[in-house]
Amino acid sequence: MLSSFSRHRLPRLVRLRHAPTRGFISSVKLPWRSQGSPKLELGPPSITNQLVFLILGSATVFTYASFRTNLETEIWTQKLASATRWGAAITNVDLRRAQQVELVKRLRAHFARFQENVGAMPGLIRPWLVGAYLAVAQPYADASDGKRLCWTICLLNAGVWIAWQFRRFEPLMVRNFSHNPLSGLSFTMITSVFSHRSFMHLLLNCLALEGFGASAAAYLNTAQGKAAPDGQLEATPYFHFGAFYLTAGAFSSFVSHVVSCRIRYPRLVAQLSSPTSIPKVTDTWAAAVSSTATGTAASTTAKAVPTILPSLGASGAIYSCVTLTALAYPNSQIALSIPPSYPINIQWGVGGMVLLDFIGILRGWRFFDHYAHLGGAAFGVAYYMLGPTFWTGLRSVMAPVPVTNEKR
Repeated sequence: MLSSFSRHRLPRLVRLRHAPTRGFISSVKLPWRSQGSPKLELGPPSITNQLVFLILGSATVFTYASFRTNLETEIWTQKLASATRWGAAITNVDLRRAQQVELVKRLRAHFARFQENVGAMPGLIRPWLVGAYLAVAQPYADASDGKRLCWTICLLNAGVWIAWQFRRFEPLMVRNFSHNPLSGLSFTMITSVFSHRSFMHLLLNCLALEGFGASAAAYLNTAQGKAAPDGQLEATPYFHFGAFYLTAGAFSSFVSHVVSCRIRYPRLVAQLSSPTSIPKVTDTWAAAVSSTATGTAASTTAKAVPTILPSLGASGAIYSCVTLTALAYPNSQIALSIPPSYPINIQWGVGGMVLLDFIGILRGWRFFDHYAHLGGAAFGVAYYMLGPTFWTGLRSVMAPVPVTNEKR
């Protein structure tokens, strides 16, 4: 299903809590300061730290993901090799079927213990508790690894949303779970991806992630089998999709950060430095009337100059899943999760969403972070083209002894 999802801008009230860091002082002198006052100079915020964070962070998560994938694959290959009595070659399907059987065994054991614990409860509520357990455990057992990870991400998003609801936590959440380009922080490019302030924003993004995220993970699973060299197995796409999602979210945040620092910030400084921003002294009634008219025109001009707002939300990472899914399954159909839910071809739907973001940029809409949306969409396209080959190559580097399908 196609849901409406977005990376939101925070309101002006929250934006005022942030202040530029020392590194922003460099080159622009504001004209209204008196001759005796210190010169206040403002330059564009740096993007170097954020770029380094993006590169090192992405390298770290993909390295860890490849290591864990190789480790899990080796463990399950050895288990199957020791338990198999015939000489058939082990495949990815065999590995995942074995994990599914193991998961069902664990869930049944948990269910038996759960029944023992609720056995002493009144008979009126016991069936409801057992039914609730089965309503959760059965879909979890039937779901793919990618969908389970999407559910885990949604639970994490919900936890962050709950923290937003407490006013005492608001200063902490604004600083650490929304990305403000003027804050000088880099880690918020990741933490803001899991942050949603409104329940509707959280709900729509989670619905979109549950659908498109699971499809993207399924494609990564299939693409690995096609791009992998002979003998390279993969027990689970769990870690691969996790690394893809985190990197996509960080990349979309970085695109928005660069636009704010290199486009919006210079425009804002230029507007503040313009002669129309100089306050005029009004010592007569006529001068006051003239100043009021001039000030109205100046305020109208100021509205056209974009402000720099913090942003949050998972839509940049979800856009990567959307474009990856659209390219991987071009004949699929999507529909809105709310009426009118008329199905359309996925490429037409995704193309319309991207076009809407371009229109939003041209029209100056600021409710959604359109640059983050487009950055996420571009990352999904790039990963569709280069990701599978990169992933199999990284796994080969991280595994000195290749995981093979030979019987042991």
